[in-house]
Amino acid sequence: MKTSDELLEDPIGDALAVESLPPSAEAARAVRHWRTPAIIGSAMLMQSLEGNVISNALPAMAKAFHEDPLRLNVAITMFLLATAVSLPLSGWIADKYGAKRIFMLSIVLFALSSAGCGFAQNLPQLIVGRLAQGVAASMMAPVGRLVLLRTTPKNELIGAMAVLTMPTLLGPLIGPILGGAIVTFANWRWIFYINLPIAILGVIMVHAFVPDVKEQTVSPLDVIGIALTGIGLAALIFGFESLGRDVLPPLEVVGLFGLAVAALSLYWLHARRNPHAIIDLSVFRLRTFSASVVGGAFPRMTMGAIPFLLAMLLQVSFGMSAFAAGTMTFIAALGALLMRSTAPRLLRWFGFRTVLLVNSLIVAATFMAFALLNPETPHWLVMAILGFSGFFRALLFTTLQGLTYAEVEQDRMSRASTISAMGLQLVQSIGVGLAASMLHVLMAAKGVTHLTTDILRPVFVAGGFFSLISMLWFYALPKDAGDELHRRTRR
Repeated sequence: MKTSDELLEDPIGDALAVESLPPSAEAARAVRHWRTPAIIGSAMLMQSLEGNVISNALPAMAKAFHEDPLRLNVAITMFLLATAVSLPLSGWIADKYGAKRIFMLSIVLFALSSAGCGFAQNLPQLIVGRLAQGVAASMMAPVGRLVLLRTTPKNELIGAMAVLTMPTLLGPLIGPILGGAIVTFANWRWIFYINLPIAILGVIMVHAFVPDVKEQTVSPLDVIGIALTGIGLAALIFGFESLGRDVLPPLEVVGLFGLAVAALSLYWLHARRNPHAIIDLSVFRLRTFSASVVGGAFPRMTMGAIPFLLAMLLQVSFGMSAFAAGTMTFIAALGALLMRSTAPRLLRWFGFRTVLLVNSLIVAATFMAFALLNPETPHWLVMAILGFSGFFRALLFTTLQGLTYAEVEQDRMSRASTISAMGLQLVQSIGVGLAASMLHVLMAAKGVTHLTTDILRPVFVAGGFFSLISMLWFYALPKDAGDELHRRTRR
């Protein structure tokens, strides 16, 4: 019989072997170890999927609404803006009313707003639905993560995080193929309707199996801080969303960045004098938290741009259909699934610092490898690179997620979770915005109007080098960073 520690190294794989064991505390503990993050992650899959599915449906939606397809980009932007403005408040609400209760409420709100988007008959109605979806999403991800953090011992957190992060990794991979299939073989409205059964099942499973998280002692509501962070984050995200897309005149984009810097600087001054600031900036004094959120932002930007850049490479440059390209990139999901059972073992054997340093080099190399592809490259080789890349990207993502909370105490978990969620939201927008801007500049410099493989190659190479900036933070970590998350054993 396996020991309790061995079961925790591979919670899903070993949970499958529990059936052959007699009823015991070890088997029950192993099942509980992966069940809660699997349920929370499945609920969050709605948000991850829809964010990647809707882009494929924009042309069909524009036709139904008799709008210009470019104008439909506002449906994505409004979602991001609503999420950015609402994110700082999510931790405070979870502390006051209970994280499990707010998580279930966010699932219901997301489902209802999805139905509203599906029933929309014009663009204004769609925008209202997307705004409501953004508010729900701002609570779903950080509060769901908070439930897990408060119900999972730190020495079991790596395996739990590996399960929880799967939706974030699978969404960009499954989304394109699912969106292409729905638009091709059904009606675009089903992009929103598919959330309803997922939400119903999610609420039932969360209510039945996820442990209750009691309300925490809450500080007074920081109204000024909410206003400043909301304005700053909204301006920053909208500014990066506008880069390289000719949505706004250049001067207005610069104005958005200026507004973001001013608002966030004022918040920094406000937070230094307010012990109850809505975002606790003091967590950045923790070396592991700073390395994960600040240092990890550079590879996360690169990873956030991968779905966009691969779509441009396979569809625009190689001439593949959306459905065919989505089917090919799905192989990266298989690499991510394989990683899920490997990450806890690697971190136990080698430690966070070593894994981050070595894995960062591999992720950068696999990103640059996309620059070597061309329309004549055998499909099996493209899929091999995608699978290899998916494995190590998933390993990096899971390692960073676990390291974020290594030194965070329970009474600061909600604020740390909120800051982490805000960071993820920002880097995803920044990554796509920077990639689109680089493509725009390169096309203008070469005087071409159509995207080609030669235009995309420098972006892949630059993205790989850009992600390596994170090693400045990873190298500064102590060798025992993150050891409190597991009972580490060396070979």
